[in-house]
Amino acid sequence: MHWLRKAGCHMDTWQLARQTWKEDMERFKSEQKAARRTGKAAESPGPPPTGFTLLPWLLLGMGAFSNLFQGKASNAWIGSFGLLAFNSLYIYVVFRAFDRERREAPSTRVALLLMGAVTCGLAIGYGGNWLLFFPLLGLATGAIVRGPWLGKTGLGLTALAGTVACLRDGWNGINIAYGTFLSTMVTAAILSLSEAVRELRAAREELARRAVEKERLRFSRDLHDLLGHTLSVIVVKSEAARRLAHRDLDAALTQITDIESVGRQALTEIREAVTGYREGSLATELDRARSALTAAGIEPVVRRSGAPLVPQTEVLLGWVVREAVTNAVRHSGADRCELTVDGTSGRVRLTIADNGNGAAAAPPPAGVGGTGLKGLTERLAAAGGSLHAGPSPRGGFTVTAELPVDSELPLAAGLPPAAPLSPAATAPGTD
Repeated sequence: MHWLRKAGCHMDTWQLARQTWKEDMERFKSEQKAARRTGKAAESPGPPPTGFTLLPWLLLGMGAFSNLFQGKASNAWIGSFGLLAFNSLYIYVVFRAFDRERREAPSTRVALLLMGAVTCGLAIGYGGNWLLFFPLLGLATGAIVRGPWLGKTGLGLTALAGTVACLRDGWNGINIAYGTFLSTMVTAAILSLSEAVRELRAAREELARRAVEKERLRFSRDLHDLLGHTLSVIVVKSEAARRLAHRDLDAALTQITDIESVGRQALTEIREAVTGYREGSLATELDRARSALTAAGIEPVVRRSGAPLVPQTEVLLGWVVREAVTNAVRHSGADRCELTVDGTSGRVRLTIADNGNGAAAAPPPAGVGGTGLKGLTERLAAAGGSLHAGPSPRGGFTVTAELPVDSELPLAAGLPPAAPLSPAATAPGTD
């Protein structure tokens, strides 16, 4: 019954190894096919990293198997049991060597220690060809033990192999010690290097994926803000031109001229957004806001005080003006909007307040919309500022942004310092 249980464990080990090998081979073939479709050479040619790459070394034990088969080994049942136990432990260990979590598991270390005990027992009991199990033990040890303990473990195993081999085979045992040392260190070096290459490749792919996502997000935010604001202004001015056409043709033509100017400016801004070097001016945005509010029938009141601002701060505040005014034009129902820029020696505050109903711009329910406001808040927070938006106690809706006078966007924001990200912010309740 004991032999049947051992044979069952041996078969289970082989079945697990076969399943792992099939999965790895399928993944390897899919990578090769993808490389051929793209016309690029595979970056990691060769067999996949599985325990099957280390199984051929079990042929070193063929001499011991031959001794058992030819009846040259005494106590053949003990030798057969030892050979079966060694092979099972070897297969178990090497198939756990390519996964960091399983490799460092206590069960793997215990199996490696049991393998060492079986190797010593067989080498001491039989000698000769059975001493070649020490290099196999070194190979399994190099596959499992990595890092600072490798040197001490390798030297200790080499000393053990040399001592046992010299006791059984005299000075020729030095060859066994040398082979054990080489198999341990070379295996550890090759597998560690291969693993490092795979990890670096995965890290590079992850960085490339994140860079693409960041650029896609920047581009979508810029287009959202540019088109949302510009189309809103065009719609408002078109409605004004339609209302004026039958009673004041000159005023209607003025609105149409403004529409042409806004369209041309939008084309320029979209080209700048595509290249990723879009800059803005707070004064320009205030002028545009005044024009858009006037066309929508909202009285603009603009006040600005304080020292000149650095370009990065002006860009961020310009986006706040753009988004808050767009929201006021489209949703507030107001007839007056005040834009105040108040700068001190350390910080600058921008306030956009309208006297509309306020409810139209209330924050959306949890989980609905709000991505524009979130993006704008993140941009200001990255530059050391803050953003607050909500209904005013006196009625209407107020957006307040604060920034350091010399704020600068970090490179992590996704653009060079001279070209900060544009926040994809619409006021709450907008699209």
